[in-house]
Amino acid sequence: MTTAAVGAPGSARRYLHSLWILSARDLRVRYSTSALGYLWSVLDPLVMTGIYWFVFTQVFHRTVGEEPYIVFLITALLPWVWLNSAVSDFTRAFNKDARLVRSTSIPRSIWVNRIVLSKGIEFLFSLPVLVVFAVFSGATVGWGLLLFPVAMILQLVLLTGLGLLVAPLCVLWTDLERTTKLILRALFYASPIIYGVANLPGAFSAAAAFNPLSGIFALYRMGFFPDQWNTFTVVVGAVMSFMFLALGLYTFRSLERAVLKEL
Repeated sequence: MTTAAVGAPGSARRYLHSLWILSARDLRVRYSTSALGYLWSVLDPLVMTGIYWFVFTQVFHRTVGEEPYIVFLITALLPWVWLNSAVSDFTRAFNKDARLVRSTSIPRSIWVNRIVLSKGIEFLFSLPVLVVFAVFSGATVGWGLLLFPVAMILQLVLLTGLGLLVAPLCVLWTDLERTTKLILRALFYASPIIYGVANLPGAFSAAAAFNPLSGIFALYRMGFFPDQWNTFTVVVGAVMSFMFLALGLYTFRSLERAVLKEL
């Protein structure tokens, strides 16, 4: 057995330990410096849900989504907040801790993965909001709830790929930080959050499948809305998530040296 093979498990443990320390630090800083603390994990999706529920049910008398609509909304809004906040932080992942990034001996991908993990923990912290709305709205829970962890894993894969892609590019081309914000705004409406893929006309429905969030959100909703299942959308979403991961890994490895010179 080679030395590398012996050292590999130890290196993995050090990496995971460091990843947890950095993620815990991010959460501690976020909550300890805020008067509302944990409430910030639920206020953002709660306010967004309230606004969209009021607009689409009380003002426009919506024809999209399913009942109870507030549960339909929040099952996609919570993971959207995870994605939106993580991608926003990816744009500053290296510049924020430039000195540590340059000097650390730990693989630099940890500066991306720590964001994915810390924002994922915040997502878990926000799930009681979904439980409360599901209970009080009388939502029916089915076997599809078992697919909720599958949706989380796919979103984890997608976010890791996006982080490895966005973080180095934003160091080399600073204008991409603002561009990313614009893309996220457009992506919100291009993703089935306030509507479902089933509500889209045929051509748009097929195109929406190539947005990996379509399949991921369908999996999140399966526990409450089994009619949201679309095999093509889910399969394409899973494939696209892993394609983004592969693209992110390739991009990160190709640009890592240039990023370190730029920092």
